Amino acid sequence: MNFGCTSWSAMGARAVFLVGFMASGKSCVGLELARRLRWDFIDLDARIEARERQSIPEIFRGSGEVGFRVAETAALHELIQSLERDSVVALGGGAFAQDKNRELLQPWPSVFLQAPVDELWRRSSDDKEIRPLRKDREQFARLHAERLPFYRQATLIVETLGKEAAAICVEIEVALQLDEAKTGSALDSSRSSETGGSQ
Repeated sequence: MNFGCTSWSAMGARAVFLVGFMASGKSCVGLELARRLRWDFIDLDARIEARERQSIPEIFRGSGEVGFRVAETAALHELIQSLERDSVVALGGGAFAQDKNRELLQPWPSVFLQAPVDELWRRSSDDKEIRPLRKDREQFARLHAERLPFYRQATLIVETLGKEAAAICVEIEVALQLDEAKTGSALDSSRSSETGGSQ
C-alpha cells in the first residue's frame, strides 16, 4: 500500500495522528516528530481542556466518561475542520477506541505506538500525570486488552519498547514517506531565507 503523505490533506494541510494506550509515548514522540518535520504539534486532551475550560479529571468527575467522550469527539471534529497547518496530533488513550472518532480519522494516517502492558503500567506509575481511568493493575490490563483491537486498526503499528523517540520517528517517517515532507519543508525554508521571507 502506498502511504504517500501528499495524498492526506484537508484545507491544504497534512496531519498524522498518534494513537495508543496511556503512557505509550504519544506526546513525547509527537513533539519529536513535529520538530523533525517542522510541523505543528497538537495534544487533543489539551484542546479538550481549553474548549471545556476544565481539566480532564474535572470533566470525568462532573460528567463521567460518557460526557468526556462527547467532548472528545466534538473537539476532534472541530480540530479536523479547522486544520490549516501541517500537524502531528496526539490523541488520548481512549479516543481511537470510539467508533465515531475512527470514522472521523479515516482520511488521515494513524500510528499506533505499541508497548507491552507491563511496560505501560511501569511508565504510568513513574509519571505524575493524573489519569482518571488508571486504577489497579488488573483493571489497567483489562482496559488495555479491550482497546487493543481498535488500536490495531491504525494505518501503521510501531513497537516502542526499548527505542528512543528519534528512532521511532524515523520508522514513522520512512513508513509514511514523511521524509518527502521533511525535504519539502527544508526547501521551503531555504527559499524563504533566500527571498527574505514572506511579508
